Amino acid sequence: MFIDPQRCIGCRACVAACRECATHKGYSMIFVDYLERAQTTATMPTVCMHCVEPTCALVCPADAIKVSEEGVVMTALKPRCLDCRNCVNACPFGVPKYHTEMHLQMKCDMCFDRSSEGLKPMCASVCPTGAISFGRYEEIVPLRRTKPVNAHVFGNQRVETKVYLMLPTDADMVEVDGCGVFEGYVMPDQVQMPPLESWIDTQVEESDKSNEF
Repeated sequence: MFIDPQRCIGCRACVAACRECATHKGYSMIFVDYLERAQTTATMPTVCMHCVEPTCALVCPADAIKVSEEGVVMTALKPRCLDCRNCVNACPFGVPKYHTEMHLQMKCDMCFDRSSEGLKPMCASVCPTGAISFGRYEEIVPLRRTKPVNAHVFGNQRVETKVYLMLPTDADMVEVDGCGVFEGYVMPDQVQMPPLESWIDTQVEESDKSNEF
């Protein structure tokens, strides 16, 4: 999966399509956020980043969150979910949501009923601008001018993901300050860089997402 924020036009076709996925029970597992609404109409889709070592699965005391052979991090198994919401609080990207009526954590599973059969996830199949793309690395990346980045640094924690952000940068990772808020600079290494303005600086200030439906 490739997410290109520069291409997002805020149409929310992905949100509507996500509700149609058979594994989501009519709920959308993708969110479209305004980056800085007072200054720009720019938006960005947020999906599960499907971490190589998913924090949500690591903190689950009931082993309810499984990772498929393809590396897809699944929604919690209902018979095992304990309502503890550890996964909701632990995810550095703020992705898992807790469904109060079903007593279940739910999240993007990359439309596993479709992607496991070789089909695109619903969001990627309807995105009109290619802001969300699904395919092989060698097929997608050569067609873009932006660079795929899948390493995110949260303080002392480095998180590698199977979902790539397509960014206008030469950096190999994204530094993130605060609680999942992109306030830092895109930096190629751990050296302290001078405070120069960058594309990702002060992009997100507020979000209307909540941890419950």
